[in-house]
Amino acid sequence: MTQAANILIVEDDAHIRRLLRATVQRAGHRVAEAADARAALSLLDIEKPDVVLLDLGLPDRDGLELIGPIRARSTATLIVVSARDDSGEKVAALDLGADDYLTKPFDTEELLARIRTALRHQRAATGGERPSVIETGPIRIDLDHRRVARDGADVHLTPKEYAVLAQLARRPDRVISHTQLLKDVWGPAHEDRVEYLRIAVRGLRQKLEDDPARPRLIVNELAVGYRLSLRDEG
Repeated sequence: MTQAANILIVEDDAHIRRLLRATVQRAGHRVAEAADARAALSLLDIEKPDVVLLDLGLPDRDGLELIGPIRARSTATLIVVSARDDSGEKVAALDLGADDYLTKPFDTEELLARIRTALRHQRAATGGERPSVIETGPIRIDLDHRRVARDGADVHLTPKEYAVLAQLARRPDRVISHTQLLKDVWGPAHEDRVEYLRIAVRGLRQKLEDDPARPRLIVNELAVGYRLSLRDEG
């Protein structure tokens, strides 16, 4: 059973706010609600949420401008839930510090899965643990020993392929933008060389996916970034 958590919903649309509240309460979580940016910042200190669900279209302040202040005042996982589906908005939100981005209309089970993932990472961090081994389907990623196996057999990766996979594995089930991956793996001078990243991801899919043409492990968020998908989300 999922451990109960404090969820702060920041959403100006009353109908969507009710839907979000019903969804997270059904999963056993406690809920606080804010209809604008000012109320959201006030509730951060009072409620001390574990997860913030943030809409970007707020009446008193653009949600993108709220990400920085939330990050400065809270360690909560920040999931943007927005109707804005432009890739530039998604990249901006992730680069500003959002942990995840879910586009409206959204599937409620997917939202709950993202929350479960966030809470698992938080429990590991609180316990002083570092996820040194990530397992998803037949793939095992051992970050401490820099080893990757598929069905128990070692998989040879190039240094760049491994570096990309390691970055994704350290934040599984979260989208990491192209820019961030390029900075982390190739350095700031190469943050616009998306073709480098595509080549590395193509190599990873050839070696790790059951069907590289229909990837389920390394998932693409179109024009935004990549996510390492854990297949046992239930």
